[in-house]
Amino acid sequence: MTHVTGTGKYEQLLERCRSLGAIPTAVAHPCEASALAGPMEAAAKGLIIPILVGPAAKIAEIARAEAIDLGNTRIIDVPHSHAAAAKAVELVRLGEAELLMKGSLHTDEILGAVVARETGLRTGRRLSHVFIMDVPTYHKVLLVTDGAINIAPTFEDKADICQNAIDLAISLGVAQPKVAILAAVETVTSKMPATIDAACLCKMAERGQIKGGLLDGPLAFDNAISRDAARIKGITSEVAGDPDILLAPDLEAGNILAKQLIFLANAESAGLVLGTRVPIILTSRADSVRSRIASCAVAALVAHARRGSRNG
Repeated sequence: MTHVTGTGKYEQLLERCRSLGAIPTAVAHPCEASALAGPMEAAAKGLIIPILVGPAAKIAEIARAEAIDLGNTRIIDVPHSHAAAAKAVELVRLGEAELLMKGSLHTDEILGAVVARETGLRTGRRLSHVFIMDVPTYHKVLLVTDGAINIAPTFEDKADICQNAIDLAISLGVAQPKVAILAAVETVTSKMPATIDAACLCKMAERGQIKGGLLDGPLAFDNAISRDAARIKGITSEVAGDPDILLAPDLEAGNILAKQLIFLANAESAGLVLGTRVPIILTSRADSVRSRIASCAVAALVAHARRGSRNG
């Protein structure tokens, strides 16, 4: 990913992590330069304690070629990416790791191990992906969901997707996250099912079925992001112009939106999968080391928040 340096929002996340302990993290198949450099640099910044799971000889070869110092990092030798995914998930189940990080294997491989019925990391909630975006033209960190896992989410799926994102935003220090539920228009119409889903999600929040956030929708993108656009269209909303979370109607819309922000608005992105026993650091194989470090920082904050809730 090539773009200008971000606006410092990620540095603020790193600063928040500075006083927290590093989180043990199973890294599945870090067998490419940035997939190995990312967790090692995150370790150097005190974010994670990586456990590298993959072919040990190949990991050592990449480290030599790229001058990456592995130090005393624990390496678990397995023969291939499929075995790495299974072993990394097992480490989480055994309590040896509190985070799971995707290396250079395919997303389907690691998620296949995560959702395995008997040996995976499922909870009662739907899995969903969140892009954590540092957009230079926006005044705070912006979460975009779901642009990577749920292709055509049902209404019930969207409720879980929304709750996952709200819980993440609260872990990042937002007291009451504002959720803009996106559609092509801001009026409810049976001709656009996404608008009906949006209205029902807002009613669920009113009834306490979705907790911790302030929801509004349907909102078109312009009046979700711009208070002026909302005012011109006669929309009175506490969310319009100030959302923390953009909830997309489906994967294609969410994915296109996130990538437009990255490649046209010079945004930087981190990525997490939620709805599992532990957060999963899910980055693209094309992501920069900086993006991987940011994802580790966000995941570490979530892990510490979960520790706090367990101890509270």
